Amino acid sequence: MKIGLLSDTHGWIHPRLFDHFEGCEEIWHAGDIGNIQTADTISAFRPLRAVYGNIDDAIVRRAFKEDLHFMAEDTRVWITHIGGSPDHYNHRVRSSLTENPPDIFICGHSHIARVIYDKKKGFLYVNPGAAGYNGFHKYMTAIRFQIDGTSIHDLELIELGERGKAVI
Repeated sequence: MKIGLLSDTHGWIHPRLFDHFEGCEEIWHAGDIGNIQTADTISAFRPLRAVYGNIDDAIVRRAFKEDLHFMAEDTRVWITHIGGSPDHYNHRVRSSLTENPPDIFICGHSHIARVIYDKKKGFLYVNPGAAGYNGFHKYMTAIRFQIDGTSIHDLELIELGERGKAVI
């Protein structure tokens, strides 16, 4: 199963994003979608699994949950927007990560792309950074990876360009 992962689009989709996600079976969005039209555009391209973020309005919050727990192949996945980072997890998720850890924990919010295996908790932590044009990040990023059974592999960071520069 090939996955396209993004976060913090803030209502804007990079024109080349779908080229990068062409071979993906699903797209996962870790919150701050921006508006329901952005979610609709993504889901018209590929099946979308998403959570809402702190900037999302009531319409997006009605369409998506704060936390999404599911199985992809044989891999336990947890997606949320404000999750923190290894050794600094958000208080809302910290105890659940210890009591019932996923195989892969995905969050957004920081606008900083980061992938690390959390040895203390025993799972892969992934933050795809920010794919949108608005925010405080320097580069727009997304991630593409594969899941085969319990194996998470071929993870690629996609740089979509410098935020604030002309997009072609």
